[in-house]
Amino acid sequence: QVQMEESGGGSVQAGGSLRLSCEASEYSFGSYCMGWFRQAPGKAREGVASIDSDGSTSYADSVRGRFTISRDNARTTLYLEMNSVKPEDTAMYYCAARDMVWAGNDRTPLNVPEYRYWGQGTQVTVSS
Repeated sequence: QVQMEESGGGSVQAGGSLRLSCEASEYSFGSYCMGWFRQAPGKAREGVASIDSDGSTSYADSVRGRFTISRDNARTTLYLEMNSVKPEDTAMYYCAARDMVWAGNDRTPLNVPEYRYWGQGTQVTVSS
């Protein structure tokens, strides 16, 4: 069981920046593919970015070039650097650990059902 806690959310103006963090309890954190997801009111949860155990990353088209995902395995912490934020980035942001059965599958790295462990989320609100 991987337990995770997100932090760093808040309110920011359009064009600004935020850095989200996700601290995990699992000592084998480095073995997991980790992802950031978001869910806006009335919308389905969607993948934002993922980073695999080998450091390879994937991004949703809507955030590519503005957001950067990274991880510090020694600190068992996942990060999401958000730059040039837009009002449409407003959502609850969740970190998640991908189920190990999907290890090695790099075709669908942002597929919500493939992620087994989830944090409680941190709210990001972007004003125009």
